[in-house]
Amino acid sequence: MVDDGLIAEAGGRIVYAGPATDAPSGLDAKQRNNCGGRWITPGLIDCHTHLVYGGNRAQEFEQRLAGASYEEIARAGGGIVSTVKATRQASTEELIAAALPRLDALIAEGVTSIEIKSGYGLELDTERRQLQAARRLGSARAVTIRTTFLGAHTVPPEMKGDSSGYIDAICKTMLPQIAAEGLADAVDAFCEGIAFSPEETARVFATAKALGLPVRLHADQLSNLQGAALAARFGALSADHLEYADDEGIAAMGRAGTVAVVLPGAFYFIRERQTPPIEAMRRQRVRIALATDSNPGTSPLTSLLLAMNMGATLFRLTVEECIAAVTREAARALGLFAETGSLEPGKYCDLAIWNIERPAELVYRMGFNPLHTRVWHGKSHAASHIA
Repeated sequence: MVDDGLIAEAGGRIVYAGPATDAPSGLDAKQRNNCGGRWITPGLIDCHTHLVYGGNRAQEFEQRLAGASYEEIARAGGGIVSTVKATRQASTEELIAAALPRLDALIAEGVTSIEIKSGYGLELDTERRQLQAARRLGSARAVTIRTTFLGAHTVPPEMKGDSSGYIDAICKTMLPQIAAEGLADAVDAFCEGIAFSPEETARVFATAKALGLPVRLHADQLSNLQGAALAARFGALSADHLEYADDEGIAAMGRAGTVAVVLPGAFYFIRERQTPPIEAMRRQRVRIALATDSNPGTSPLTSLLLAMNMGATLFRLTVEECIAAVTREAARALGLFAETGSLEPGKYCDLAIWNIERPAELVYRMGFNPLHTRVWHGKSHAASHIA
């Protein structure tokens, strides 16, 4: 925490951040902005979302209220497959139009970087459209977009019962084409009993690595398939969810430097009872990031501030851990820490300026947005005009 601080930027990047009294004498500002003693943090980073999709799954929400489980809905043809149908029917323009309000809600809370996954096409053309739509969102708004290919989200309905054949299609056709077109910054998979086995996941990751793409993993959300250890074995940027991860998997992540991305929105929405092993993560010095997991089925959440409150309330993260989890550690989970996530010279000047008296207010409040100004690459966007 720096009192009477000063941040200087040039060309969209920070050239100084620290006490005003220690600022280099050679700084000659063309423009000065007095923040009135407000708190300034790095711009927030939502490092796990499924923001681009067609339709919604409010009906399944009602089914869960009536007692149906996530697995039961998925096995009955609902879940991810129902969103796949709606997404396949949507054009790129329709996908962008549907995603923009969700993106604007996140931007309005100080988000300056966001990850967007595919995974609702499950065939090349629609997966490509999702990723193209995500890239174009970055042109439509002042925000950094990182795209992730999640073709291994579930088996498409036309290949039901043939998960191995679908993994063949991903590794031999879909992933090489996506990589050749430069549409993905990383590759993800859903390693779970209702999705893909560790062996199938490893095939996808080996292909991704051969193509020069980093990997991430939906791991150990509903059961322990040793997904955390698998992610660590491939040097994954992150392993996400992790409710059922064991001590060995967490230790492996610590050795590999793989970030743990915890997703309290999904935990809350599907009424999970087993929390991620936060104490084991602390013991093994695993870096912890937080994200919304914004998606139509299990976390229709577009508030990273609320995700912070949930992380503290449900998972017992501290205020300091929550703030680091949506800035510094979220940047690490996306492989972006060299560019953003902290207030250091050389990094992009991505800032969130807050109307708060102490940082705990960012985590403590629910349904309240104290953002004063968002700064992306050195350019200010007043909170009332962000969306």
